[in-house]
This record gives sequence, C-alpha cells and structure tokens, in this order.
Amino acid sequence: MRLKALFPALFAGAPKPLKLRIQADIQERAPGVFTKQALSAFLRRHTGSHAYLVALGKASHRFDLDGAPAGEISDEHRQAALEELARRRGNQQARLAQEEQERRNRAGLLHDHQTTTLTAANFCALKGIAVEELEPLLAIARREAEERPRPPPVFDRTRAPHAGAPRRGGGGGGGGGGGGGSRNRRPAPP
Repeated sequence: MRLKALFPALFAGAPKPLKLRIQADIQERAPGVFTKQALSAFLRRHTGSHAYLVALGKASHRFDLDGAPAGEISDEHRQAALEELARRRGNQQARLAQEEQERRNRAGLLHDHQTTTLTAANFCALKGIAVEELEPLLAIARREAEERPRPPPVFDRTRAPHAGAPRRGGGGGGGGGGGGGSRNRRPAPP
C-alpha cells in the first residue's frame, strides 16, 4: 500500500486513530499521488475496520502523518466506536445463533427422515420443503454429523467398580497382601 510506504509512522503496524481531516494533510504532502475518490474510499474502509474501531475506543489521542499526537479523541467519537463494535458483536452472535439453529433443523430433518415410513413426497409435504430440496439438505446434515466432534464419555459414579479396581478405603487392592495395616485382619491359625 502506498500510504504505508509514504507515511509509515501512521499507517504501518497496528491501526492508530487518525487526526481529523487527515485527507487534506495527505493531499498536501503527496499532491497528485491519490485521487480524492480513491483516498476517500480507502479512509472509509480503514476507519470502519474492526481493528481501527478497537484502537479508537482505547486510545486517548489521534495521530498525524508523522505519528505524533494530534488532538484528543472526543468522548462522542470513542462512544460511537464502542457502540459500533457492540452492534457488530450482536450481529455476529445473531448470525452464529441462526447458523446453529439451521444445523439443528437439518439434524432433526435427517433423524426424522431416517426413521420415517412416509414416501419422500409425503415427508416433504409434512416438513414443508420441496422434494428437490430434500436430498441436498440431507447431504449437508450427513456431512455436519460426520464433522461434529463426539462428546467425551461420561463417567457414571452410580455403577459398580470394574473388577480389580481399588475399593474405597481398601488399602490398595484385594487379596490382603501388601504392606497396609493389619489392624482388622485375624491372625493366621497355628
């Protein structure tokens, strides 16, 4: 990117909050290098990026082309950046929730299809989907089922211990051998 090469103190590395009206400074220091439209488009993308909004929400100052502080960030601008980040987070969470619900719906469809005795046409009518949509949806559901990680086995504490497993308070296994205390053992007959 040309701006990074021309003004590395501002555009190289992590995003820094830009001085207000930085576009005029760029045009003045690099006349004819950038069209107004190209520079405006770049600055819109740059200042709308997630990393820039995070920087704007955390920093106390804006920076000029040489990387020097150039004015404080107003509370209004900081708050607008934080609100935009929160809005994006909300949108992302809603999208992820919708995708998860769609996965669950496909898994339910696959389960129901595997256990039904209905014809494909009747099954589709019951589910409210077109017959030609059924196989593609089932293929996606099968692939998702294969990709889904298996849950770890659950240890059931109510079941009896396996043979050879140490018992509680047993001093290390069955058979009476070993160095444990002999307080409850009867002496061997003579």
